Amino acid sequence: MRITHQVTLMLLLVTWYGSTRCLGITVDPPEHLVISDPGHLGHLQIRWSPPASLMNNTECSKLYQLEYFDTNTNSWDAIRTPRTEYSAQFDLMKDVSVRVYTVLNGPCTNGTMIKSRDYAALVQKPSSTGVKGTAVRDFVCVYYNRQHLKCKWGENPKMSAKSRQNLYFWHKGLEKADECPKYLISNGVRSGCDFTGKALPEFSEINFCVNGSSPEGPLMTTFISLQILNHVKPETTTKVNLQTGPGKRLEIQWESPAGNIPVHCLEWEVEHEQDGPDGKIATQITTKEMSLTLTFDRDDRRNCFRVRSKLHKYCANKSLWSEWSRPTCHPEKKEAAPEPGWDVVAISVCIAVAIIAIMVLSLCVWAVRISRREKKPDSLLTLLFARPSALQFTSEGLKRPKNLQDSQTQPLSNV
Repeated sequence: MRITHQVTLMLLLVTWYGSTRCLGITVDPPEHLVISDPGHLGHLQIRWSPPASLMNNTECSKLYQLEYFDTNTNSWDAIRTPRTEYSAQFDLMKDVSVRVYTVLNGPCTNGTMIKSRDYAALVQKPSSTGVKGTAVRDFVCVYYNRQHLKCKWGENPKMSAKSRQNLYFWHKGLEKADECPKYLISNGVRSGCDFTGKALPEFSEINFCVNGSSPEGPLMTTFISLQILNHVKPETTTKVNLQTGPGKRLEIQWESPAGNIPVHCLEWEVEHEQDGPDGKIATQITTKEMSLTLTFDRDDRRNCFRVRSKLHKYCANKSLWSEWSRPTCHPEKKEAAPEPGWDVVAISVCIAVAIIAIMVLSLCVWAVRISRREKKPDSLLTLLFARPSALQFTSEGLKRPKNLQDSQTQPLSNV
């Protein structure tokens, strides 16, 4: 289509040039061509004035053919307008090139459309401010399940650890650029922006700008323009069912994940992993349906499936694949219940030792308390290993028989 458009422009140019020579009429190009930046991060205003030679001409209608270089496609885009201004999107990190012709048509040209041979042209160079090599890297935006947008970027190795990045964005619904509502922090440094809860247009361009400052000076500015609908990542599919059918068939079915993505906008990829004589064999199958039927040769070979999705080309120019679902397999792998082993025995032994230790400790404490009550220097071992007949248990504690006490207190001379 673009080649056809360029050929048409060439034929019109040849026709207008021939008509001009035959009629002997010349048309001057526009004047005072100006490019202005209203702060919309790449959406620029282009203005010009009619040629002075046509200021008093009321017999013919004046049109202007504006051509500007699109750095994304590396080609010239052209529009015709009766106005003397136009706005277009540009990459501010590259040259901005525009040129404007005057197109005249009416009684003054005998009804022939004539285009000026010359044109007004202007080339605007990108800004050179910022420390070289400090622009952020790998700017990526993901529109999760068409619900919330997150944009992230990577640091440049030449960037100072004390650098501070700022993100600004603009779209046609905003009068001026706005700053990131919530920054993402990684290792104490801004590494992205979370737009959750922020209303953003899906079908028009959004301009992003990442700049910042550092102890060495300002960071180089990065400009990005994109449509978030082309960056949708669907939710992971969670419900996948697998059953066998007649004739050794495997029927796999799945459900669309919940969210704002219409089912008809999704395409699916099914990964089939099968055990083979030389190991596992994996194949991918793309489908727009939400079911798939395959045949299997042997019952003893395991077949596993997992599913992921993305927006197909009828709903978006490009999209991101979702994460894979959990594998669903046939036959299912049965896990045997673990048998009691040495671990159970070791735990039982530890419990028994702990109980015995608690009993011994309690006995020791009890013996110490008795020793303190009698206020005698009898050793703990004497009390513990005394003859049973020599000890009596009463409500007041452990006591010796009275006859035993008297016999022990008699002088040696009476024995």
